[in-house]
Amino acid sequence: MRIELETIGKDSKSPFRILHNPRLNHLFYWHFHPEYELVYIEGANAIRHVGDHISNYTDSDMVLIGSNIPHLNFDHGVQTDYKKEVLHIKPSLKHKLISEIPELESIHQLLERSRYGIVFFGETKKMVGRRMQDLHRLTHFSLFMEVMQLLEILAKSEEYRLLHTQPFVNKYNKKEQERLRRIYAYVDERYQQKIDLAAIAAFTNLGKEAFCRYFKKATGTTFVQFLNQYRISQAKRLLLVGKNSSEACYECGFESLSYFNRTFKKVTGENPSEFKKKHFKPVP
Repeated sequence: MRIELETIGKDSKSPFRILHNPRLNHLFYWHFHPEYELVYIEGANAIRHVGDHISNYTDSDMVLIGSNIPHLNFDHGVQTDYKKEVLHIKPSLKHKLISEIPELESIHQLLERSRYGIVFFGETKKMVGRRMQDLHRLTHFSLFMEVMQLLEILAKSEEYRLLHTQPFVNKYNKKEQERLRRIYAYVDERYQQKIDLAAIAAFTNLGKEAFCRYFKKATGTTFVQFLNQYRISQAKRLLLVGKNSSEACYECGFESLSYFNRTFKKVTGENPSEFKKKHFKPVP
């Protein structure tokens, strides 16, 4: 199973990142990132896959995921009309603020417990989930205060269950995580262009053959396979907003429509026109 290190922009000084109703149900997005993640979804029945834990949730779910724990997007394969909120919390908030203030000890302990993965239920899930749906509307100061209050509620709640019996340990060390982050950022910035294998190898200060060996060992896939999968994911997004196959092909960096069609079917199991016909819903 391929794992991606999600690259989150560093341009903002805010300790939080809010994703209001992100739609990734058409993607199998198995990824990890340094930020803590609190996710709430309602109106869906799907898989809860965090670290080594796999189970099903019904109607709604709320999970706090620790730093660098791989997880699947909670809306994978969902076909119903669902709502989803995601809150990312930078580790620096814990290290520079929360751990230094005695009054925030309960929140510090909550973030420590998140290394197990935590699922919340009952009134805690309902109340916090409802308030998370308004986070994207708040000013910076109000957002900070509201998030701290929500973390305090979660910290004091007894309506939770740990997803692992031991803290989950990511197999990638910090040096590998940073190198992978740089590689993914490189691809994200250039996937619409031709990406030369020798150029990205030089970018990572490795020879071409050494880079290929490193990438295959670190991710379980070749760089070319990863690049194709990444471009197909971007092509799906374009098809879902009304682009045709030719537009999606060339806007995602493919140089041949026939190669794009073959790759799309290999990755998704269906050709681009079939995918668009099945999933695209024009705005009335």
